[in-house]
Amino acid sequence: MVRTLPSRRHLARALTLMPLVALGACKPAADVAPPARPTLSLKTATTPSGAKVEPAVYSPTPGSPGALMSLAPLVDTVKGAVVNVEVQARARPAMMQGLPPGIAERFGMPGGQGPFGGGGAPAKQGQGSGFIVDPSGLVLTNNHVVEGADTVRVKLEDGRSFEAEVLGRDALTDVALLQLKGVSGNLPFVKLGDSDGLRVGDPVMAIGNPFGLASSVSAGILSARARDIHAGPYDDFLQTDAAINPGNSGGPLFNMKGEVVGMNTAIIGGATGIGFAVPANLIQALLPQLQETGVVRRGWVGLAVQDLTPELARALRVDAAKGAVVAGVSAGGPGAKAGLREEDVITHVGERAVDSAGSLTRAVALLKPGSEVKVSLVRSGKAMEVPVKLGTRPTQRGEEEVTPRDATPAPLSKRLGLRLSEAMDGNGGAQVVAVESGSAAERAGLAPGMVLTQVGEQKVSGVAEAAQALTSADPGSALLLRARVPGQDGALLRAIEVPQR
Repeated sequence: MVRTLPSRRHLARALTLMPLVALGACKPAADVAPPARPTLSLKTATTPSGAKVEPAVYSPTPGSPGALMSLAPLVDTVKGAVVNVEVQARARPAMMQGLPPGIAERFGMPGGQGPFGGGGAPAKQGQGSGFIVDPSGLVLTNNHVVEGADTVRVKLEDGRSFEAEVLGRDALTDVALLQLKGVSGNLPFVKLGDSDGLRVGDPVMAIGNPFGLASSVSAGILSARARDIHAGPYDDFLQTDAAINPGNSGGPLFNMKGEVVGMNTAIIGGATGIGFAVPANLIQALLPQLQETGVVRRGWVGLAVQDLTPELARALRVDAAKGAVVAGVSAGGPGAKAGLREEDVITHVGERAVDSAGSLTRAVALLKPGSEVKVSLVRSGKAMEVPVKLGTRPTQRGEEEVTPRDATPAPLSKRLGLRLSEAMDGNGGAQVVAVESGSAAERAGLAPGMVLTQVGEQKVSGVAEAAQALTSADPGSALLLRARVPGQDGALLRAIEVPQR
């Protein structure tokens, strides 16, 4: 399956050939000698004066990216790590919630209404691609390939097949991480390369499962970088003319070193040679959170911004040619608390340059909630730096809310009836996600949503510390807990009685 964007109509340009008119003295035609013409050959040209001129020919050195060579050795090296992803589900999930109608479509194999079929329809099968990034069986693919799937099966190029668990997924960048079950730990794998090092014109190669044709290879070049295709707030796609078709979704886009520089994701409907891939550097930034909790929490400042234009720059007395202009500040948000104002022109977030509203959004989103960053800006013609403590980006209307994977050790859940995950507000602590009826946790007055910040005498910054303090408490003792409720002021005190073993 692959997302398809609607085609765009382009206006034809008319080219008018103008006749060439020679002006000169009037002489009989017989008296005008024809001009001498250069003699041509396949290799050299001879001018009227007799000089030989060599043609301009690009001769790349052997092994350079521009050299004409077979891709067969590269294909043989990496194709074992490219997999087919097959999913089954009984109801089709909402298509790219929050996107404008028709912007993104998903395609399953012929005979079905997309990868998952219609609501209430019998189970249907969808297919996509993916690639192994760790010999233990970690697989990357698109979120839209596995979203809503009841079962996921991954098939390798050598014929082996494994059931897979969805470890984590992020709808806003269309990235998902799978874990193969029952693997021996010696699977072929590929590594993520540096997508920022790509230049337009560099050769690239795609391998995937288009229309169910396993291990299909196509090649082309990088056509453009940083494409915004209006699929989401963090669009930063690589564009390629390597053939991308339904079923290529989630498959790798390689450079000539065999490194994955992108994940093939979308195409424009009705067009040829226009495909889009999620950059590898963006995927690399998401992987730690996808592995740990299964969801991606992003930094948030709470600003409405727009691109800086030459006209706005003059009106705001700003020398910078690029930046993001603050058009609005969310009351009570991190930006407001830090003192950011309307009409501020933001030029840097930390060390990252900001050249547009979109680049500001992406730069903040890559930072950890709760962290502090210096924001460089121009206000009333004066440059300054403002420290901002980031919040957690709230789920927007129409977006899917993905529940974090339970990070609670089994002994804690069984002993106290308490399930925890990392705090979602970015301020540290262990958040209560479930409390069992009749358990010690329920008797203590704990409830989902509370965030534990202290257990006994120990302050806790996450699940690991909270679990260690709770499980090491003496049986029969009463343990003081300090907690907070996100969005509310003040702290709560609770006491939990630790059951006898």
